[in-house]
Amino acid sequence: MRVVIAEDLVLLRQSIARLLAQHGMEVVAEAGDAGGLIDAVVAHRPDLVIADVRMPPTFTDEGAAAVLVLRRRFPDLAVVVLSHIVEPVLALKLAADRPARFGYLLKDRVLELAEFVAVVERVAGGGTAIDPQVIDHYLIGTTLSAREREVLGLLAQGLTNQAIARRLVLSERTVDTHINSIFGKLGLLPDAEHNRRVRAALLWLAQRG
Repeated sequence: MRVVIAEDLVLLRQSIARLLAQHGMEVVAEAGDAGGLIDAVVAHRPDLVIADVRMPPTFTDEGAAAVLVLRRRFPDLAVVVLSHIVEPVLALKLAADRPARFGYLLKDRVLELAEFVAVVERVAGGGTAIDPQVIDHYLIGTTLSAREREVLGLLAQGLTNQAIARRLVLSERTVDTHINSIFGKLGLLPDAEHNRRVRAALLWLAQRG
């Protein structure tokens, strides 16, 4: 897998590069700003981009804006976006039209090395991963039960029913029941199977945003 990393903090950028290299990925370019990110992707055509949301010069949304441009220009490009803070509306904006090959993680997740690498590999393989804190932040006071909120948070990370069952120490049948209940409460019809698992989380973010 060929990767471009865009992060203005040099130590973090280099640490991510070393971690990915240790897991057999090739970092073909590194960038410290949004313009450099776009130039690197155009020049190297990587399989995946890891990009900070807030980059120079204003440290607002330059990285996110660059990601939007790149996702439109290169539809097969996988992207993992990193952020210091929970920004659910931004996560929705970046993922709503095409949640496949997209990840949104808080930067603290980089410290959880195995989990971070697993997310990168999942997104590169066509999956989606949304940080559970983004989901949790907006699920308080919903009609979903506490257990359904847990299941939805894990579902939004791209976990399978089997993986969710292991994490929550439940049977797969029970997890399936919870997921069907979530779909019903969020108004996702059975014939909307395409990306329905991911869109369950995205739809709720849209309603709350």
